[in-house]
Amino acid sequence: MNILVTGASKGIGKSIANNLSGNIYAVGRNEELLKQQYKNYIVCDLADKNDLEKLGEYITENKIDVLINNAGEYIYSPIDKIETTMLEHIIKVNLQAPLYLASKSVPYMKQKHWGRIINIGSISGVMGEACASLYSATKAGLIGGTKALALELAEYGITVNTINPGWVETDMGNNSSNDGDWTKEEIIECIPQKRFVSPEEIAGLVKYLISDDAKGLTGQSINLCAGLSVGY
Repeated sequence: MNILVTGASKGIGKSIANNLSGNIYAVGRNEELLKQQYKNYIVCDLADKNDLEKLGEYITENKIDVLINNAGEYIYSPIDKIETTMLEHIIKVNLQAPLYLASKSVPYMKQKHWGRIINIGSISGVMGEACASLYSATKAGLIGGTKALALELAEYGITVNTINPGWVETDMGNNSSNDGDWTKEEIIECIPQKRFVSPEEIAGLVKYLISDDAKGLTGQSINLCAGLSVGY
């Protein structure tokens, strides 16, 4: 398998890349971190059109048959404080890039009659999050795109699924809690399992979705959130 993971320099993406077997192709913005960890990597800012197109060529050249759209941006802001630049940036990274990269991966997957596309969404795209409407909207859009692609590609042996993490024990997760109105301790009190999810749990689910045991699982939006989506 030729596996491409975006946002692989740290956090969830790093854990996913380190837990999978195959030819790993890592994507990120920090060249130094990528160079330290991976044999095959490409530096890319998903919000940059030229970078994105180069990554599309890289996908074609390396015959990627497992695409993991992990990279994402989070913006915490009341709706009346957002600016057009914020809106454009988060849509490019969280929604446009995953769909574009899928479009570049699918031709080889169709030829092989096998492929896996896994999108890392967010529980905020399922439930909504106050003062994070841009983030919630883009992640909800990713869920819709997943369902549509799953229908379109099912006959070619290609599965498409989204994993929706809740609060995750990463720099991004901790920074997000710092940006909001609640402390990490207060957030944990609202999570049924009273804990943040680990990146390794997400990596384990990705590993399963790639396997042939999961070949009948497609178009699904899977909440890995320590019970957060159920209520509190």
